[in-house]
Amino acid sequence: MRDPIQNERAVQLGALCWRVDHGMVQVLLVTSRETGRWVIPKGWPMNGKSHGDAALQEAYEEAGVKGRLGPMLGDYAYDKVKHRDQPKARLLPCRVQVHGVQVTALAEDFPEARERRREWVSLSEAALRVDEPGLKALLSGFQPQA
Repeated sequence: MRDPIQNERAVQLGALCWRVDHGMVQVLLVTSRETGRWVIPKGWPMNGKSHGDAALQEAYEEAGVKGRLGPMLGDYAYDKVKHRDQPKARLLPCRVQVHGVQVTALAEDFPEARERRREWVSLSEAALRVDEPGLKALLSGFQPQA
């Protein structure tokens, strides 16, 4: 039987960026450019890059993250609103494959620094801030593997 999430949705790649600070796991959230919602860095597959490497690239572009790529943690579904500012906005069903990224450094100057905010938060706070139920579940169940 076919997995409807996998076969009917566009694939995006996300990075769950994490660190341990004073014994507590924290994750880095960023704001979306269009709505200001709290999200994880994510984007489209890139020619010549593995899905994990593309997720790591998105983490740098959207949040200035430098880090170590970990395993794929799972995925979640959401509907991306395309052409939000036009009368004929449409929904694009997406499935985000989420990869863990252990953050080793944060750049102050990165490609989308002037378009987004970023903030370190606890796993429980991150799960409260994001909208997507599947991402909430991934955050709630996350256990880092260094």
